Amino acid sequence: MKRVIQLIIVMITAALLFMSCGCGNKNNDLAGHVGADDIDNAAGKDVIDSIEGTKSKEAAKPQTGTELTDGESNEPDGSEAEASEKESVFEMVERMTLDEKIGQMFIVGFEGPQPDDALKSMIVDNHVGGVILFQRNIKNPSQLLGLINAIKVINSNHIPLFISVDEEGGKVSRMPPQIKDIPSSMSIGEAGSVDLSYRLGALLAHKIKAFGFNMDFAPVLDIWSNPKNTVIGDRSFGSEPEIVSSLGIEAMKGIRNNGVISVVKHFPGHGDTIVDSHIGLPRVEYGLERLKSFELVPFQEAIDNQTDAVMIAHILMTKIDPENPATLSKAIITDLLREDMGFDGLVVTDDMTMGAITKNYNIEDAVVGSIVAGSDIILICHGYDKQQSAISAVKAAVKDGIITQDRIEESVKRILELKQKYQLTNLTREYVNVDEINRKIDELKDDM
Repeated sequence: MKRVIQLIIVMITAALLFMSCGCGNKNNDLAGHVGADDIDNAAGKDVIDSIEGTKSKEAAKPQTGTELTDGESNEPDGSEAEASEKESVFEMVERMTLDEKIGQMFIVGFEGPQPDDALKSMIVDNHVGGVILFQRNIKNPSQLLGLINAIKVINSNHIPLFISVDEEGGKVSRMPPQIKDIPSSMSIGEAGSVDLSYRLGALLAHKIKAFGFNMDFAPVLDIWSNPKNTVIGDRSFGSEPEIVSSLGIEAMKGIRNNGVISVVKHFPGHGDTIVDSHIGLPRVEYGLERLKSFELVPFQEAIDNQTDAVMIAHILMTKIDPENPATLSKAIITDLLREDMGFDGLVVTDDMTMGAITKNYNIEDAVVGSIVAGSDIILICHGYDKQQSAISAVKAAVKDGIITQDRIEESVKRILELKQKYQLTNLTREYVNVDEINRKIDELKDDM
C-alpha cells in the first residue's frame, strides 16, 4: 500500500508539473532522457484520471486472488516454476470468477494515442489479459512512455497485463520515429551470424522494454521459400530451414534473456503462401511429411529450446485439416503442436480481425472455435464491439457446455504461470534513454 501511495504521489506531481509548463515541447523527444514530465497533455490528463480511479479501488481493497506479486526485476530466472508458485497459481485460478478467467484469454488493441473509454472498459470491466499497441497508438517517445504508464495505472489492482507489440526489425516496427531503424531478419540471415542474430533479439527486447512492453510477437520463424510471398519477404531469416532455425532461435533467446516474452510465429509456417492472410485465407497443400522436413523445422527447434509462446497463423493446411484454418484446428493446435511436437507453452492466435477470418467466419464462432481447438490467447486488434462480442460469446459457450471450465482453466494457468515467470508488474517507468537505444542500434549496424 505504501509503495502504491508513493507511486500515486510521484505520478500526480509529474503530470501536474507537465501541464503547468505547457509541455508539448518536441525538443524533449530528441533528448537523451525522456521522462515522465515530458508526457503530453492528453496522456498526462489520462494518467491523473486513472490514478483517481486507483485511489477509489485502493480504498475498497482489491479483489482477492486477482493480483500477482510485484517483483523487483522483470528478468525471468529461466527455471521451472517452484511447486509453491504453481500452487499459488492454482489457488488464484480457484478464486477467480468466470469473467476474470475469460478476460485473461484476450489481448486487445485500441484506437488513438491515449487510453480511451473502450480500453478502460476492456481492462476494468472485462479483465483482459493484455493489450497490443500499433503505430496508431504511438507518436513520440514521451507519449509512448506516458501511454504505457497510464495503461498500467488503470490496471494497477489487477493481474499485470501482457503489454505487447509487433517489433521484428526491418519493415515491421511500431517504435516512434525518434528511434532508429533496426536491420531486418533477412539482412541478419545474409550475414549468417548467430552472434548478430542474438544481438538483434537482445536489442529488440532492450528498446521495447525501455518503454514498458513485456511481450514481443517475434521472431518470424517462417521460411521464405516462395518469392511470390510478399507478406513475409525480408521478415524471414532466409529460405532454408537450417538458417531460419539457427538464427531464429538465437533471436528468440536474445529477446527472452533480456526479460521480454518472445512469441515465435507464424505456426505452422506462412513462408510458402501467396495469399496475404490479412486479406484472405491462404492454403498450403503439403502433407505432414513435407512439413516436418521443412516448415516445421524452426518451430520444433524453438520448442526444443523452451520457447514460451507460439503464434498460430490463419492458414488452411488442406492435407491436415481441410475444413478449418490452423487457428481453429484441433488437429493442428492440439494434435500436432502440443501432442506430436511436445509444446506446452502459450498458444496465441494471430489477429482475429484479419481478412482470413472475417471473410469466412463471424467473430463469435471463430473465437469459440479457436479456444475449443486449443488456443490460450485470442488476439483482437481492432474494434471494441468485436472484442465485446467475442468475450460474451466465450462466456455463453462455457455456460452452454461448448467450452468446458477445464479448457478455460488450462489456458488461464498457462497465462498466469508465464506472467509469474517474467515477474510482470504494474510498476511504471520514469524515463527512456533514447540516445542509448540509438547508440546500440548503430553498434549493431556497424558490425554487420
